[in-house]
Amino acid sequence: MKLPFGPGALVTAAFIGPGTVTACTLAGANFGYALLWALVFATLATVILQEMSARLGVVTGAGLGEALMAGAGHPGVRVAVAALIVVALAFGNAAYQAGNLTGASLGGEALLGVAGPDRKVFVGVLALVAAVFLLTGSYKLLERVLISLVILMSLAFAGSVLITRPDLGAMLQGLVPQLPDGSLFTAIALIGTTIVPYNLFLHASAARERWADKGEDALSEARRDTQVSVGLGGLISIFILVTASASLFASGLPIKSGADLARAIEPAYGPMARFLVGTGLLAAGLSSAITAPLAAAYAVCELSRQRPRGTVFRGVALAVLLVGAGIALAGLNPLSVILTAQVANGILLPVVAGFLLIAMNRRSLLGEKVNSPLQNVLGVGVLMVTIGLGARLVLRAAGVWP
Repeated sequence: MKLPFGPGALVTAAFIGPGTVTACTLAGANFGYALLWALVFATLATVILQEMSARLGVVTGAGLGEALMAGAGHPGVRVAVAALIVVALAFGNAAYQAGNLTGASLGGEALLGVAGPDRKVFVGVLALVAAVFLLTGSYKLLERVLISLVILMSLAFAGSVLITRPDLGAMLQGLVPQLPDGSLFTAIALIGTTIVPYNLFLHASAARERWADKGEDALSEARRDTQVSVGLGGLISIFILVTASASLFASGLPIKSGADLARAIEPAYGPMARFLVGTGLLAAGLSSAITAPLAAAYAVCELSRQRPRGTVFRGVALAVLLVGAGIALAGLNPLSVILTAQVANGILLPVVAGFLLIAMNRRSLLGEKVNSPLQNVLGVGVLMVTIGLGARLVLRAAGVWP
């Protein structure tokens, strides 16, 4: 039986990283099931945008970067758009890469029950593993590896839910939109870690490679793949929040990350709980450590009209990986760098989503496969949310919005 996974699994592997694990852990530990609705909304919004991105890649045979350059108009505008995308993706992904590798190493520590100096060993080994796949792996191999990691995350966090036995009634109540005192920023974080700008570039390019022959069933396969893969990613996020809520809500234990969750639930639920959460965090970090450089390389090559999988592609991917590994290995606190990267991505997300909507309505580009009126309404709604997220990130970095 053929699994219904393809390029959409790369998107899931990208947004289920240590940042998402941490955001979901904090949401569950601090607010119980009350913010489940935010994850459901974020998942649906991601499906809407990623379906457009995949359709663009399948129908046009071009990546999102190429489509943006073709529709940017004045040469000065094209240069400005390209510069913003390159800076935000290359710098931002390098900063997040440090978090991916550090988060994966924390999962390894929780899994093996070690800590301290061994973290640098974990980071080095994980960076080497990611480099091997990026530099030598074909698209099909990368897809299989990332699908395997997504399935591993799913099983690990689903297992943690079964162990902690959540309150189903409270979970259903959490599907009703609500904002408990002090939960606004956490709700925004849950949405912001799911709707990721570089995934739009990654998905279009990956769909183009996967369905290069443009067979009759390509579009339906791409749509099904997006719905299943991103939907599974949303379930993984929900599993993490539910685990934290069932085991830690109102416990008063200091929880700052997924690794803390793994250690905190072991006394109550046994070593299997630590094993499951540690495995999930390790898989989340490694999958994101592969996809972040991959997305940056795709985008830069499309904008500079370079051949994917060529020297420039590998050079960009390796540079993003090495910078991130360097920050992680140096033991530096990457929070200030990541904050700057969030500002860049906060500006980038509505820009890219806006250009994507414009591109998806160009009949000269997509013919009869342009957006339907309903798709446009849904897309504009998501765009408004991304504008709000971008404004929040910029204002928070400026100290205007605490």
